[in-house]
Amino acid sequence: MGHPIMFDDTDPLLARLRRICLALPDAAEKISHGRPNWYTTKVFASYGGTVKGDHADPLLARALLFLPDPEDLPALEQDERIVVPAYVGVRGWRALPLDRPGRQGTGSPGAVDWDEVAELVESSYRQLAGPRRVARLDAEQRGVDRGDR
Repeated sequence: MGHPIMFDDTDPLLARLRRICLALPDAAEKISHGRPNWYTTKVFASYGGTVKGDHADPLLARALLFLPDPEDLPALEQDERIVVPAYVGVRGWRALPLDRPGRQGTGSPGAVDWDEVAELVESSYRQLAGPRRVARLDAEQRGVDRGDR
């Protein structure tokens, strides 16, 4: 028996995240465990997850799950928005709730920083997509930096 779908395909947060993920070289989307995942050979980002120990908690229902660069992990651990998700958290993955973009506990909802989201997605992609795809991404970014298209 498959997992039930646990997302709304018309969700604007998902639509924006989908555009960011699918803009990367050879990126594709698949539904796994009822949630959207983006991958090349390996999954580099997911939309939605569960909180370790409390699967009923909606905190990560609309979150970006990503694998941070190990060098960035200490700074991310200090960011109170970042959550260790169930199942993949033990392998270094982290989650950023997109529907709670302000500092948790401050009462300030703020707006999603899509540049930050794109950086987290790209960092995860760079670790999991393989050297050929990363080189292609670098070449594409150099072309954009020069104004080529």
